[in-house]
Amino acid sequence: MVMTGLKQVPDISHLCCSNKIKMKFATKLIHAGAEPDPSTGAIMTPIYQTSTYVQSAPGKHKGYEYARSQNPTRKALEDALAIIENGKYALAFSSGVAATDAVIKLLQPGDEVIAANDMYGGTYRLFTKVFEKFGIKFHYIDMHNADNIRDNINSNTKLLWLETPTNPLMNICDIAAIAAIAKKQSVLVCVDNTFASPWLQNPLDLGADLVMHSATKYLGGHSDVIQGCLVMNDAGLREKLYFLQKSCGAVPGPMDCFLVLRGIKTLHVRMQRHCENGETIARWLRNHSKVAKVYWPGFEDHPGYAIAKKQMRAFGGMISFELKEDTLNEVNRVLSSTKVFALAESLGGVESLINHPASMTHASIPKEERIKNGLRDSLIRLSVGIEDADDLIADLEQAIG
Repeated sequence: MVMTGLKQVPDISHLCCSNKIKMKFATKLIHAGAEPDPSTGAIMTPIYQTSTYVQSAPGKHKGYEYARSQNPTRKALEDALAIIENGKYALAFSSGVAATDAVIKLLQPGDEVIAANDMYGGTYRLFTKVFEKFGIKFHYIDMHNADNIRDNINSNTKLLWLETPTNPLMNICDIAAIAAIAKKQSVLVCVDNTFASPWLQNPLDLGADLVMHSATKYLGGHSDVIQGCLVMNDAGLREKLYFLQKSCGAVPGPMDCFLVLRGIKTLHVRMQRHCENGETIARWLRNHSKVAKVYWPGFEDHPGYAIAKKQMRAFGGMISFELKEDTLNEVNRVLSSTKVFALAESLGGVESLINHPASMTHASIPKEERIKNGLRDSLIRLSVGIEDADDLIADLEQAIG
């Protein structure tokens, strides 16, 4: 069964270009942040490969002083990122981890954070190995039930950190319900929207304060750039984060910004194919005699299916599964046998990837914590690309046997 199409994307019309034409989402992806180069008329944003800018007199400049503070290519990207996430402001960083780092730097010693107990290993490492020693306390809980969050908030809680779908178990958090709880307590909500992308889900519309992306993934889309971003509506929050971006210096170069701008232009057509292929592969795996369990939120019996259907436009191209013969030897045999799926970390590129979270993306999480939270050593994660689905199935068939 192949998904016949995405839900209708609403007209979330910002005035996003100089011609002031209201645009639907797919059109905005092409034109967001794009202005013809005033000196040449070039339709693509130039790569302003410069470290500094000439001033006519001390303090008199055209909005640009030094490239760590701002760059025209980066500004075009940040404008585009805000538009496609239905936000007012965006900031680009040198990686998704750098963007996450900036959010935690909003906090003070003694502040507390509630985060999911099954999140990305790199985020867990940043929280536990870097920020805990500065007096910030992190609580890792099951966030798929919003009541668990209500039970764990206290007067020191300043931030809720969500992933949905989670990496790699594909659990779903109810963004609107969690945001409503946080609002009553004046607690910030930041959603890592990397797995969904703005095409499938817009957390700001659901009440979140911040959206984080590893733009390396679906936004860039071609496995050729490392970048992160934050999107928000609050001007004061933007100013605090801009100060951290400028002062701490984790900014992307103009070439990287150009690559993500380029990637955004095809996000909608890529995500349609990612979702179609993802559903095809997920259903095929579920019917395979050697597969024990498939993690994908598009199954009607998935615990988060109703919420995912409500807050997402489709169910994405990320899938995890377990084999019935779950020995490491068998898992490693499958991981080493694919020909089209490349064994590699990361996700969201046009090519399909296969990954072993326990030894790759989530190796920094202690084994006992991983197992307790459901991430077994035998779990295999797929980032389903945009190749022909028949070729992907044939590859998995010969690998699994």
